[in-house]
This record gives sequence, C-alpha cells and structure tokens, in this order.
Amino acid sequence: MPLAIRALHVGTMVDHPKRSVTFGRGDGITVDVVVIMFLITGGDHPIIVDTGTGSPEETLARHGFPFVRPPEQAPLAALAAAGVDPAEVKTVVNTHLHWDHCSNNDLFPNARILVQKEELAYAIDPLPTNQWTYERRAGIEPCWMKGFDRIETVEGDVDIMPGVRIVHLPGHSPGSQGVVVDAPSGPYLIAGDCVTYHENWDGDERLAHIPSGGVTNMHDFFASFDKIEQLGCTVIPSHDPRVVARGVFA
Repeated sequence: MPLAIRALHVGTMVDHPKRSVTFGRGDGITVDVVVIMFLITGGDHPIIVDTGTGSPEETLARHGFPFVRPPEQAPLAALAAAGVDPAEVKTVVNTHLHWDHCSNNDLFPNARILVQKEELAYAIDPLPTNQWTYERRAGIEPCWMKGFDRIETVEGDVDIMPGVRIVHLPGHSPGSQGVVVDAPSGPYLIAGDCVTYHENWDGDERLAHIPSGGVTNMHDFFASFDKIEQLGCTVIPSHDPRVVARGVFA
C-alpha cells in the first residue's frame, strides 16, 4: 500500500496571538491555531506524528489559552474515524516536547516514542524562558512524561521504515525534528514548528522564510530552513488550518 499522510484535527486554540506564529509580525492580531495529529499509513504499521494537547479544561488551566474541541475532534474519536486502533500504532514521533505536541502519548500503549536526545535533555532542564512550554513548573507533571518509559532517543537524521525518515530541524527548540514521507506524488515533510503556518515557509518581502514566534537558536532556525530547501519536499506546516482542510497528502 502506498504511503500517505492524514492530518487529524484534534482541536483549535482560538484567538491566539499571531506573534506566536510569525516572528516579529502580527502584534495585536489573533488567529486560530489548529492542533494536528498526523497519521502515516501504508507501511508496516501506522505511525503517529505528534499527539496534540490535553483537554480544553487542562489547556485553559495550564496555559490560559481558549481551546475548542468538539467531540469528533477528541483524539480517540479522530483515530476511530480514520480506522486506526491506537494499540496498532507501533511508532509515535514527537517533533518536539512542547505541551501542544505530546500530551496524548499515553494513548498509544504499544508504541515507541521517538524524540531527539537533545530535546529530551532540554525538556528536563530548559532555560527559564522556555519552562512554560515544557510545563517545567511546580505542581504539575509535564505532559511529555506520559509514556516516558517508552521514549527512545535518536540523534540527527534517522530512518524509521522504508520511505519514512526523521530529519533534525533545530531552532524552534534544540531537538525539533520533522518527518519525511515518500508518497506517490512526491516527498512530503511534516515540519513540526519549524514551519507553523504556510506563511512561515512562503515568507514575505523581507524574508524568504519566517521563523515561528518561539525560537531557542536563530542560527539553527535558518540552517534548518536551508536544510528543508535541500530536501526538496512539499512542506506540511504544523498548525495551519489549510492543512486540516486538505486532510490527505498522498
């Protein structure tokens, strides 16, 4: 069966500050930021890339963001609609360990969870400016601890299965990574928050590509943009509503 990617819509952060999406742009503007769980099919087993946020109540309580998730967008419901039993998923890839990308790792009891070694180390001890996004604060267990016993660290670019590989794309976080999928129509890159919206990749009159609002190393970010250009893939952003509107990439 040919490889394909399906973007599962698992909630929306509404009225989100645009400056968190496009670096240095959008002060005073809000946008809707969709949360996406990517499903890769056609290989030996289904692969999930990123597992989304916790419940709307948890998201509001922990992060102060209004979050909308109708019943059909609950992760288990979205997986069921896609015909996937979570127990059949043998691999989960977290593009990074920010709370909105890994809060449902525990839904996949038989999956190894692939994370860059550098990302795991940073999640344990992030700089003060990044502690909030890794939920590194008193009184709560960080979301990335769910399924901690099944985390396997990788370093750099790694093949997962034929036609599917991890690529290291630091900058948004030290261990940010993407997943390249060789689909029949050509290679696609699930870019994580290296590319949040299409606008980030398309750029503007000042920059060929615009970093996201969250940056740990700007030099790494632009090196990752250069690497993506060399990959020659069609880029799939992590939070753009147009991704879930299209749905399938094959």
